[in-house]
Amino acid sequence: MAFETFEELEAWKLARQLKLEIKELVRGFSSDEKYRLVDQLIRCSRSVGANIAEGFGRFHYKENSKFCRNARGSLMEILNHIIDAHDEGYINQESMMHYRSKILHANKVLNG
Repeated sequence: MAFETFEELEAWKLARQLKLEIKELVRGFSSDEKYRLVDQLIRCSRSVGANIAEGFGRFHYKENSKFCRNARGSLMEILNHIIDAHDEGYINQESMMHYRSKILHANKVLNG
């Protein structure tokens, strides 16, 4: 099946949903974290979809694969920051596991 735009890709859709959830999540973090954990979470959550889109636009398998690897790296960065948020007391265990599950699912879809 040929896709016309990256917006049709399930991996991109999952990345977009995760980005939107992260945006809502960080609103409850301490203002002390605005330029630390909040900024990192926002940036890496945006990076996942951006890398999927950029790879899609390259029209070459090897280049697309490179950007998919970058997107996977950003997903793992989000997971690390979610663990940090738990360790700092910004989210509880249940919330951490919720995001962990979403991140790992998005990673599986991205891996194809």
